[in-house]
Order: sequence, then structure tokens, then C-alpha cells
Amino acid sequence: MKKIFSYLVVGLLGSWLLLNGCRKIDDSYYEGQEAMLEFSTDTLRFDTVFTQLGSATRILKVYNPYKEPVLISRIYIPEGTSSKFRLNVDGVPGNEITDVKIAAEDSIYLFGEVTIDPDQPLSASPFIINDEILFETNGNTQRVVLEAWGQNANYIPSRFNKGGVALLSCDFAEVTWDDPKPYVIYGILVIDSCTLNLPPGARVYVHGGIARAYDENEELIVYNDGLINVFPKGRLNALGTLEEPVIIQGDRLEEGFQETSGQWVGIRLAGKDNVFEHVTIKNSLIGVLVDSAAQLTMRHGQIYNTDGPGLIGRHGEIEAVNCLFYNNGDRSVQLGFGGDYDFSYCTLASYGVDAPALSLSNGICYDLLCEEFDIYRLHANFRNSIVFGSRADEIVLSDFTGGQDPFSFVVGFDHCLVRVRDLLDPDDGGYPNFLFEQCNPCINADFGDPIFVDPNEDDYHLDTLSIAEGQALPLPGILLDLEGNDRDPATPDIGCFEYQYQ
Repeated sequence: MKKIFSYLVVGLLGSWLLLNGCRKIDDSYYEGQEAMLEFSTDTLRFDTVFTQLGSATRILKVYNPYKEPVLISRIYIPEGTSSKFRLNVDGVPGNEITDVKIAAEDSIYLFGEVTIDPDQPLSASPFIINDEILFETNGNTQRVVLEAWGQNANYIPSRFNKGGVALLSCDFAEVTWDDPKPYVIYGILVIDSCTLNLPPGARVYVHGGIARAYDENEELIVYNDGLINVFPKGRLNALGTLEEPVIIQGDRLEEGFQETSGQWVGIRLAGKDNVFEHVTIKNSLIGVLVDSAAQLTMRHGQIYNTDGPGLIGRHGEIEAVNCLFYNNGDRSVQLGFGGDYDFSYCTLASYGVDAPALSLSNGICYDLLCEEFDIYRLHANFRNSIVFGSRADEIVLSDFTGGQDPFSFVVGFDHCLVRVRDLLDPDDGGYPNFLFEQCNPCINADFGDPIFVDPNEDDYHLDTLSIAEGQALPLPGILLDLEGNDRDPATPDIGCFEYQYQ
């Protein structure tokens, strides 16, 4: 019996030593401050488009690449319990887990879950729901993006295209986005050898942000995502009506984001015969770029809430009628490198911006000092339009020939309301006869003159006492204003809005 007891004591002692030895190993962790975990993916995407209330689960594998155990001091979602996402780390539920151990050269599983109700308003369930999981290890913080689709929509070109480029091509035929559900562009959409038609009432939401990719040399490229790029053989027609306009904007529609600029890049047109009617473009970096040899006809359009210029013409061709440009972070309209431009009954309003509402140029510089440049013929005509804002000069003219070739810089303003001062200085602006030659007849207004109802509230209807009333020239074929109101047949008003007498 004593012999058996001795064996038991020895066995228990050995087990105790073994257990304590294992515990000592488990409690010894890799302490390098450069410690970095590895993940099975950098973005956990819940790619289900829900048509009703539903949940989805995705798996993330977290690797310890070291020959010693690591201790993750904290795994959490910054939004905490208010997040639509939920975590389970190796069987432990919660959106904040502490002291998670991974054995040497081993891994753990993390389960992410999301519940979506697509019938909730966009303010509660936006098109694209983003959050992140943060991992804190030895003082380092790493993140994995969480992404889910909060609405039942058409995601173009696919739900996996963040930061990617997708081609819409139809062998020179036409594609019409006529589904009553909205369209969400997720990535960069290239239109080539195809015409994309946006019918009345179409809603296009573009998801932008910082994207990363690698070039052919495996060099990291960081750029802004969310772009509609129409190639030379492509065409984009946005054909809304007064009652059902086409709206192209960012996808952040929650409270506080509806009017935020810079959410996506914008629209680049390189093809001919693009037509925009009753269209609103907003909340982008730029509105529309009409690139070399491209054509755009825009009637009854609005471009506003942009970080940069609203409309850019670069050796292009633009016809704009009854259009409104405002709240642009740079020029409302920037026309450079030559081109052919015709604006009728348009309003360019620029307040609180350190840039003019309109700039016109017939050249392009290739260096900072503009010692190398090219010149292309510019022909720009403005009729019955307002170019006004908070600067003393809301028009900038840049003739790269210095007036030596008058046929390369042809600019005219007819029955327009403008604001210029330094432009008239022969030494500074260089156009002392602007109000007699390029702008005749015109109204050169001052900041205190009554023009708009309330620019502070972005209300650019004409004030009751507006000096733009009855000062325009009737133009054949343009009988209505931006809102479908009749133009006075004899003495219409300048700008995109006709004053409405009560």
C-alpha cells in the first residue's frame, strides 16, 4: 500500500510539475514591439443583398507568425454595442474582448455577424455600412474593415469591387438603368463602346473613399475611389424630367452627410454626344470634367457641393442652358486649354471661396513657372447669365498669347450680370475695356446690390428687387426656366430662375 501511495505521490508531483511547466510556457509571450498579426483578409465583407430582415456571418482567421505565443491585449469594434456588427472571438461573444492568447505559429477564429433590415430608412441603414475591428498587440494597433450592404439596391458593377475598375461595354449598343431600385456604383465604372441611359427618376449613388492598389511593379498606389469614367467611344445620357429628375450623388445619406462634399470623385467625359437634362450632381470632389474633344449638352442641370470645380471644360465642347452652379470649393465653372463653350440663362454663384466663379483660358502649363505651354483656340459665349459672388472679381481671363492672336481667345458676354474690378485694371487685370468689348451690354454689380433671395441659405432665386429682373434678351427656343416656369417673352430675367410674382 505504501508502495502504491509512493507511486501516486510521484505521479501527482510529476503532473504538478508538468502542469506548472506548461503554464510557465503559456505565460511567456512574444514581447517585441514590432509584433504584427496576420489576417486571412483585410476586409470582412458581408456580401448578401437583403430583401428583408436577415443576418449573415463571416469568418476571419487571425494568425500568430512567431515562434512564441502572443497576447492580444484587446480586440474591439470602436462603435461598441451601437454597431450593427457583432463579434465572437474563439467562442467568446462581445464587441470588446481582452487578453486573447494565440499559441506559437497558431491561429484563432473570429466570427463576425451583421443583422440588416433593408426596410429601414437610409438614415438608419445606409447603402454601405462600414465599421472596423481593431487589434491591439504589444502597443501596436491593426485593423480589419467590416463592410455590409444595408439596402436592397443594384450594386454596380459588383459588390466586390471596392477600389477596382469595372468595364461597362455593350458593343456600341445601349444599356438603360430603369430598375426602380437605386443604383450604387462601388468602385470605378468605365463606360466604353456603350451608351448608358439614365431615365427619368433614376437615382445613382456613388461610394467613394480612399482605395489602394498595386501597379505592375508591385508599388502601392493610393487614390480616391468612386468615379464614372466615360471613354471616347462611350456615352452617358442622364435624361430626367422636371417632375422626375436624375440624381447622381454620394451614397452617404445619413443625417449630417446629405450635403457633404467630396464623397466621390465625379464624372469624366471623354466621348461625344453626352446629354444631361434635369439632372442634379452633388457631393463630389469635382462635378463633371469634359475632357479633350468631348461633348456635353446640359439643360436644366445643377452641380453643387463639390470640393473642387463644379464643371470643368478642357479643350472640350459644352452647351449649358438653365443651369445652376453653386457651393463649389473652387471655380464654379473652369474652362481651359481652349474649346467651344456656350452658356445661356445660367447662374454661377460663388460665396466664401478663394477662387473666382468663372475662369477662361486658351492654354495649359507644363511647369510651375509656365515656361512651357501649349495654346488652343478658345471660343466662349455667355448669354443672359449671372456670374457673381463674394470676391471683387468673379471672372478671370487668361490669354496665353497676350492679346497677340485675337482669334485664339474669343470670349463674349451678352446681357449678363457679372462682378469684376481688378480685371478692369490695365496693369493688373489687363482688360480695361472688358465692359465695352467682351461684356456688352452687361451689369457690373457690387456686393451690396440686391440679386438673390438668400445666398447664405443657398437660395439663388431672384430677390424681389433684384437688378437681374427684366434685363435679359429673349432667346429663341428657350421659353422656360430651371423650374419649368415661363420666361417673359419680351423682357426675361437674367440667370437660371425667372422671378415669380405672387
